[in-house]
Amino acid sequence: MGLLSDPNRRQALIKLLTRLNAPICGMPVDWLVKTMQARGLEVFTQSFSRTLPFPDENTERYVVKGTNVYGILRAPRAPRTEALVLSAPCTPGDNNNQAVGLLLGLAHYFRNQVYWAKDIIFLVNEHDLIGMQAWLEGYHHTNVTGMDWSPLQGRGGSIQAALSLELSSDVVTSLDIVLEGLNGQLPNLDLANLFYAFCQKIGVLCTIQGKLQRNDWDSASGYNHAVQTMMLMVMKQASGRPWGDHGLFLRYHIEAATVKGVNSFRHYKTDATTIGRLLEGMYRKLNNLLERLHQSYFFYLLPSLSHFVSIGYYMPAFGLLAVILLLRALDLWVQLSAQPSRTEDGVAGTEQSNPGVLSVLTPLVISHLTGAALYMLPVRFQEVAVEHFPVSETEAVVLTAIAVYTAGLALPHNTHRYPDMGWRVLKLVALLYLAVLLGCTAVINFSLGFILALTLVPAAAYVTPHVPKALSAFFLVALSPACTLLFSVFFFQELQEMPVSFQDGWLLYLSVIAQGMLDHYLYGSLVFPLVALLVYPCWLLFWNILFWK
Repeated sequence: MGLLSDPNRRQALIKLLTRLNAPICGMPVDWLVKTMQARGLEVFTQSFSRTLPFPDENTERYVVKGTNVYGILRAPRAPRTEALVLSAPCTPGDNNNQAVGLLLGLAHYFRNQVYWAKDIIFLVNEHDLIGMQAWLEGYHHTNVTGMDWSPLQGRGGSIQAALSLELSSDVVTSLDIVLEGLNGQLPNLDLANLFYAFCQKIGVLCTIQGKLQRNDWDSASGYNHAVQTMMLMVMKQASGRPWGDHGLFLRYHIEAATVKGVNSFRHYKTDATTIGRLLEGMYRKLNNLLERLHQSYFFYLLPSLSHFVSIGYYMPAFGLLAVILLLRALDLWVQLSAQPSRTEDGVAGTEQSNPGVLSVLTPLVISHLTGAALYMLPVRFQEVAVEHFPVSETEAVVLTAIAVYTAGLALPHNTHRYPDMGWRVLKLVALLYLAVLLGCTAVINFSLGFILALTLVPAAAYVTPHVPKALSAFFLVALSPACTLLFSVFFFQELQEMPVSFQDGWLLYLSVIAQGMLDHYLYGSLVFPLVALLVYPCWLLFWNILFWK
């Protein structure tokens, strides 16, 4: 395959790219433009800049400026109305230079083929997801995140599918496919099936969630392995963050996945030529499509690449949890309907016995105002917090969010006008509110809806003003959204077989909160506003019911 089959030329190209892509210089834009032009592509660049709402301490950046470079191989056998994308993120240093070198080699090989019926776009994006977000917004003439970018000078057809390539090492033992995208979106299952079929065909070891495929499904160890793999997917999907550059394509209804090179299994080794054959085969299959990928599932969970769990199997589990809320609400409705409607002297007393909507208006308003404060205050008050406390901007944002969250527990929510009937009306409203909220969440992101249902439904069904206060308060706090996130952090590390101490887990927990906020402001992730504006206020209603006087 030309450059791919010549290891000396390929290594020379990668070494040159490593030298040019030093942390001081950034991405070698001019070199990439000349290299792509030498391979017969129409080459264009796009500059972009983005000021983060607060510094990202994980990547040590606040103001991000960069340039995307992309080359278009025009289809020689079609009207050029459709396109495919192959991308490789380029960051300072040599983190992904192997992928960029392989992308350039594939561009050289693809240019000499005459069977392409779709444009092929070779994209090297700087600053990973931020650069990809700028390119996609420019390509589709949208701006949903407030990023500054220059308009694209060259475009291909409507993008049908995309693959993002990440090779962190020159030694690749297996290829791992990443499917989880923004807000829990998944590509059509046929894309994962295509990857698995080609890996089987050319003898490449493939993994999902970093775990090998197993055949002993009937054994206890095989079942445990499948459950761990599927739970990893559930946790990643519930986070709502894009776990690769492909995750942003899904917003535009483009089927995409990230292929990562893994260097974990010492008994296997895959060279660049084999990976190139795999990608070339996949793009030839995608090139022959007459319509978008839609024949298979969009809602699924994968215990392995050879098995899947469809929505028809996992949704009943959520339905069984949701029906508990409806049955409890029906019970309260019957209790309220059975209350006497007249006083002792026989005169109608609906004003005393039927509190109505006004009795729940105060806690509803205060709870949602607290949620609005949790959503808006952390970012807006970061400068004030930095001036008065010895913390960084990121720490100020996270600690302010925790402070607002905790302060919401001390607010006087309840009204004393209807001591007995009022809490029943409030709980009836809260149960229906939670049922609708979880149902809508599960349709958009099943994993997030299921985890929230697993923790909130028992608390919602159990809590009343008559249960023991101290023990019930501990139980309710342990099942709150904040503690659910804390437990999820430790559980995720256990599933990845990388357990952490409580101190390290706490620091990771704070980092996850900051990253969740950044994902919302940078890419439009819905998890942070969903929790702050809806889930947390709903939980506060049950907290209010517990301490109803």
